[in-house]
Amino acid sequence: MSPTLWARFRALTTTLSTLRRVARVAAPAAVALGMLAVPAAAYGDTGEPVILAVNDLPTVIANLQAWVMGFLTAVATLFLVLAGVYWATAGGDPAQVDKAKGALMNALVGYGLAVLAPVLLKVVQGIVGG
Repeated sequence: MSPTLWARFRALTTTLSTLRRVARVAAPAAVALGMLAVPAAAYGDTGEPVILAVNDLPTVIANLQAWVMGFLTAVATLFLVLAGVYWATAGGDPAQVDKAKGALMNALVGYGLAVLAPVLLKVVQGIVGG
């Protein structure tokens, strides 16, 4: 390497090193300044009590019941469709027909649980005192 090229390389590395040092200080300072500049942070504490629960227990249990029933119904419908596909594509194969019957049984159990979900959640509501 020529001395001129070596001097330029050294100057470039020194400049990059200085820029890195400045970035290490400037980046956290910019983040802190940005957080302090947000006016919403100044009004964070209103002095009023914070209510963590939005709904009362019966509303939460009713929402949970609707969600559980929807989920169980969706899964049972998936198993019912799979049972139909297995049965339609069995082509007389006893193993495939047994697989279809198993999927149909799972679908029926899923629909049964979806129907019993309100009863089960009433039991839970009685246990927790809601």
